[in-house]
Amino acid sequence: MKFNHEEEDNNISITRYESMLRSNDLKFFDSDEFESIIHHYLENGKIAKAKKAISLGLSQHPSSVNLKLLQVEVLVFENRLEKANNLLSQLYALEPENEEIYIQKANILSKQNNHIKAIELLNMALGYTDDSADVYSLIGMEYLFMDDFENAKTNFMKCLEADDQDYSALYNIIYCFDFLEQHEEAIEYLNMFLNKNPYCEVAWHQVGKQYFDLKEYEKALAAFDFAIISDDYFIGAYLEKGKVLEKLKKYNEAIENYRITLELDDPTSFALLRIGKCHEKLGNDELAIQHFSKTVHEDPLLDKGWIAITDFYLRKRDYQKALYYTNKAINIDSENVLYWKRYAKINNHLSFFEEAERGYRKALELGNYEIETWLNRSDTLRLLGESDTSIQNLHQAVEFYPDNAEVHFRLAGLYYEIQDYEKGEYHIRKALDLDYEYHIILEELFDKIFNLTLVKNIISEYK
Repeated sequence: MKFNHEEEDNNISITRYESMLRSNDLKFFDSDEFESIIHHYLENGKIAKAKKAISLGLSQHPSSVNLKLLQVEVLVFENRLEKANNLLSQLYALEPENEEIYIQKANILSKQNNHIKAIELLNMALGYTDDSADVYSLIGMEYLFMDDFENAKTNFMKCLEADDQDYSALYNIIYCFDFLEQHEEAIEYLNMFLNKNPYCEVAWHQVGKQYFDLKEYEKALAAFDFAIISDDYFIGAYLEKGKVLEKLKKYNEAIENYRITLELDDPTSFALLRIGKCHEKLGNDELAIQHFSKTVHEDPLLDKGWIAITDFYLRKRDYQKALYYTNKAINIDSENVLYWKRYAKINNHLSFFEEAERGYRKALELGNYEIETWLNRSDTLRLLGESDTSIQNLHQAVEFYPDNAEVHFRLAGLYYEIQDYEKGEYHIRKALDLDYEYHIILEELFDKIFNLTLVKNIISEYK
């Protein structure tokens, strides 16, 4: 109840302050009220209003160190570091044991990438603070900036020891364990934490995720069940439990868990997509496509939704519908490589080779340099009678895959076709040196070239 009274008082102060601004009738507020008002604006990202409140606050309380520290915070936010430093030096002379001065100095050093010195100052702040959890968290973040995950983890653990309700610290600890690939150690730590906090749904949830990463699905399932027992409104636990049940091929149970999340909150595209995938596995095609459609309606920018629909029709060999949905996806996001790859593949199946070539070309332009994309584009260009462009495309591929036999065999075939025998021989010998077995490419794609005596003689040299 105390918190509610404090919150109510803060709201009254803010209402009274904003009424003063509208009426332009200056009223007195004590320094604590100004602090609450400024914090309110800062937390809501209203920097200009926070600055005005600081200015008014200091005009009424010119000696308030806390208001000046809030001024420093705004200066640091605006990257006016020299002015912030000067003000902190003045405040240090007044209150050398004020931990917030050390914290703000550390904040400035952190912005200047001097993380080691920032940590030194934060360690000094520990000697003066009543809120060690907050300072340990800041030290942990500094170590994270330096990619020192072991020391970061240690300090976040100290933070959690000081405040076992600080779940952001718990998440950061697990982030460090994950980065270090210490899944077993993470489980051991979480179990120690759960011995003291047996109904912490966040910890059970994280235990489940660790077991999931280790592919120990039954143990993961048990952990997510405990998370749900601890908080039966915990949507994340139901989602993760659904993923585990999918791995165990218990698709109906997975659907049930995903459906619970839809009842607890607004529908999420992830849950709708997974329900669709489960129905597809169960052979419920109509329900699968219904949920894929709901997925893209809920979040048109989610590429996994459009890809699920497209791949569904691809597997059914219904290329017209697959193309229809791929075109819809491209109209929404024309920069998505995954859409263009499918566009090319579908058009290839439909023998629309000009459109297929456009898809491969677009995928390459967007940075998809997979060898299959280069090779498919080359083969499509050849089908379209554009041998020179096909050769140019393969030479671009050579820059990324200089030792790929498939590229060189294709170049050999194309050069022989345009009767540039010198370059044809160079590339066939290069390809044979790299991988003799791939000479079957010549037989499959360039049968007339393969049957040339001069080509057979070269191949026979490498048997």
